Amino acid sequence: MALLPLAAAQAEPIATVDRNGSLVAIEAYAPNIVRVTIALDRAQADAAPGPGPNAKANATGWTHRTDASGDVFASSALSLTVAAQPWPKPPSQMERYFAPSLPPVTITIAGTDGHVITQMNGWEMAPHTVSGEKTFKVGASFAAPLDEHYYGLGQNQEGKLDLRGRTIDCRHNYDAPAGETVCVPFLVTNKGYGIVWDNPSTTTVSPGLNNSTHWQSEVGERVSFFVITGDTTDALYAGYATLTGATPLPPKSAFGLIQSKARYESQAELLGVAEGYRSRGYPLDTMVLDWFYWTRMGQLDIDRSAFPDPAGMNAKLKGLGMRSIISVWPRFEKESRYYNMLSAKGWLLHDADGSVVDGLPIRSDRAGALLDSTNPDARSWFWDRIRDNIASQGFDFFWLDETEPDLVPDGHQFAIGSGDRYHNLFPLVHTASVAEGSAKDRPDLRNLILCRAAYLGTQRNGCLFWSSDVQATWETLKRQVPTGINFTASGMAYWSSDTGGWQYPSGPKAQHPVLLDPAGATAMGASYPDYPELFVRWFQYNTFTPTLRIHGQRPATAIWEYGKAAEPVLAQYLRLRYALMPYLYAMAHQTNQTGAPFMRALFMDFPNDPKVADMGDEYMFGPAFLVAPVTDQGATSRPVYLPAGADWYDYWTNERHTGGQTITAAAPIDHIPLFVRAGSIIPIGVQVPSTATRQTLDSIRVYPGRSTSFTLYDDDGVSNRKTGSSAVLRWDDTAKRLTASGKLPTGQDVAGLVKVMAR
Repeated sequence: MALLPLAAAQAEPIATVDRNGSLVAIEAYAPNIVRVTIALDRAQADAAPGPGPNAKANATGWTHRTDASGDVFASSALSLTVAAQPWPKPPSQMERYFAPSLPPVTITIAGTDGHVITQMNGWEMAPHTVSGEKTFKVGASFAAPLDEHYYGLGQNQEGKLDLRGRTIDCRHNYDAPAGETVCVPFLVTNKGYGIVWDNPSTTTVSPGLNNSTHWQSEVGERVSFFVITGDTTDALYAGYATLTGATPLPPKSAFGLIQSKARYESQAELLGVAEGYRSRGYPLDTMVLDWFYWTRMGQLDIDRSAFPDPAGMNAKLKGLGMRSIISVWPRFEKESRYYNMLSAKGWLLHDADGSVVDGLPIRSDRAGALLDSTNPDARSWFWDRIRDNIASQGFDFFWLDETEPDLVPDGHQFAIGSGDRYHNLFPLVHTASVAEGSAKDRPDLRNLILCRAAYLGTQRNGCLFWSSDVQATWETLKRQVPTGINFTASGMAYWSSDTGGWQYPSGPKAQHPVLLDPAGATAMGASYPDYPELFVRWFQYNTFTPTLRIHGQRPATAIWEYGKAAEPVLAQYLRLRYALMPYLYAMAHQTNQTGAPFMRALFMDFPNDPKVADMGDEYMFGPAFLVAPVTDQGATSRPVYLPAGADWYDYWTNERHTGGQTITAAAPIDHIPLFVRAGSIIPIGVQVPSTATRQTLDSIRVYPGRSTSFTLYDDDGVSNRKTGSSAVLRWDDTAKRLTASGKLPTGQDVAGLVKVMAR
C-alpha cells in the first residue's frame, strides 16, 4: 500500500502453517504477546498488522514444534497450539448445503502449566460488497466459560461495566443514543488474557453471548488479532503498552482545573474568568478557548474583532500562572482560504469520483469538508498551519475536536482506502499530526491534546479523552461512572467528562427535595433548580477522575456561578484536588512506566472477589482511594460495597471497616463517599494557585493495616527533559514507621511530615 497512516511494523511470522487451505501465521512480540493471522491468501496471512500496533516482532525465546496435536509455539509465558486438522472427508448431503466453506482452524492458548487460557474455535470470511468494493465480513469466535467477564472496547455509555452477554457496536458514533461511542478494540478478561482485534472497520463484539465471544468486522480479507496474557490485569496493560506505545506523562497542568465554556465570546470574557479565580483565591491551571473564535471554519485564524491580542492574552494568563488550550477543528468550509488548495491536492475526504464530501446529511450539518489525516502530507500541512497561525500566538496545547470524525467516512474515500475499511482509524492519525509536529518543532515542551475519540495506540499521542457532548442530567451522570472505568480498562488512562454535562441544562423536574439553594446561580434557568446540586455531585466525581475540566453550553460555568450555597462546596473539592496533586502526579508517572490506568474498575485490584465483577458505580483511584460517586438527586446516603481482602477507612471520619461488606455511607451534599484502603500512603501538598508554583508537601498520610510502599515522583511539570526525581516511601506496619529511600523530590525530609490516620 502506497500510503501508510503511521510507521508500521513488518510482519515476521515464526511460521505460517497450512490447515487444508486455511493459512495460519503465528508472530511473537514478547513472551506473553502473540499475533494470529488467518487467511486464504499467503500474502494476507504474512502481511504486517494494520495501523495501531507499532511494536516490532520479537520471537526471542519462542520455539516451534510439530506433534500429533498440531503445531505448538511456546515461550516462557504461554503455549499456542494450532490444532491438527484431518484431511476433510467428502461432505454429507446436509453439509453440501449448510457446512462452512472455510477449512476449519482451532487455536488454543495455554499457560506454562497446561491450563487453557482461551481457545479460538472458529473463523469466518463472508463475501459482500461495501460501497462498491468487493470484500468480506471477517470474524472469529472464542470459547466463553460461564465465569468469564469482559471489559474495555472503548467507550460505551449504556451504563454497564461487565460486557458479558451484550453485543457491542464497536465504532465511533457521535450520535449513539446513550452518548458517543468510541471503538478501542481491546477486550480485557478476568481469565488472565486480553484480545487486541486488528481491524479498523466497524466491528461488532459479543462477549460471552450464547457461550461464545464473537468478533466480526465489516471489511477485511483476513482475521488478525493479538493475545496478551498475564497473571494480573496490570500485566495485560503492560503488554498493551508494549504493543501499541507508552502513555506519555502529561504536563502537570493537566491535573489541575481546566476551565472551559462553549464558548467564550471575547478576550475580555476569557481573561475575566481567569482573573475571577485568582481574585477569589481559587486554584486554576488552564483556560480553554473553544470553537468559533475563528472568522470561518477552516480559516485556522483568530478573529481579531473578538480577540484583538491573543498573544497578549496568553502572556497575561502565563503571568497568572496559567496555561491555555485552543480548539482546532479538521473541517474546511468551501469559502475558507485553504479549501481550494486542499481539494486540488486530494487532501479532503472525497467520493470515488474525487468530489469532496461537504457536510453531513444529518443534524443539518453544513460545516464543510474533512481533512484527510490518513495522508501524511496533509497531517504535516495541518500542523504547520497550527504552528504558524495559532501556536505562534502563545497557545500552549491543542484540542482536536471531532476526532471520530464527526463527518462519518462510510461510503467515502480516504487516501489510505475506503472510509468503510478505515472507519475507526481517524483519531489515531489525526492526533498524530499534533503529536509528531509538536515533537519536531517544540521538542522541549511536553505535549497535551484534548481528544474526543480513540483507537488502538492513540494513547501514545498524549491524548486526554472525555465522554463528548453529554446531556446535563442525573441519568447521564450515573452512566458516566461505568463508562469511564471501561474506557480506562481499554488501555486509555486519561478520561473524564464535561463537569455538569455539555448540553444546556434542562433536566426533568426534581423528584426529591433540592439539597442546594439555587439562589444566585447564573449557570442555568429558573426551571432547573436542582442543577447546582447536579453540578456539585458531578464536580465531586470529576475531582477523582484523571482530569478535571468544567465545560458546557451554559451562560456561565465558573465555580462561583452555581449559587452561593454551591460555591463553598465546589471550592472545598477544588482545593482537595490540588492537595492531592503529589499523589496524582506520582500515579501518572507510574502509568507512563507501566501502562496501567490509575482510574481502575474494582475487578483489577480485587480479582478474587466475585461481587465486584460487574460493579460499575464504584472504582479505585490509584492504590489508595475507593470512590463511590453520588448520582441520584436528593440522596444524602448511598450503599457502598467495600471489597474483600482489605480493611477500609472512611476518609472523612477515619472510621475503619472490614472489607467484604456493604455499608450505608453518609453522603451529605458536601461529602462524596470516599474510603482509603488500609495500608496506604497518600502524600498531601500545600495549597498552590496552580501547578506553575512549586508545591511542597504538607504531610504524608499513612493509613495502617499492612506494610506498603509508594513511589513519589516530581519534575518541572512542563518539559521533556529527564530531570525528575523520585523517592520510595515504605511503611513498616509492624514497626509503625515510615522511611524514604532518600531525599524527597521536594527536598524535604520525611521526619515531621508523617501523619498516621488511625483513630
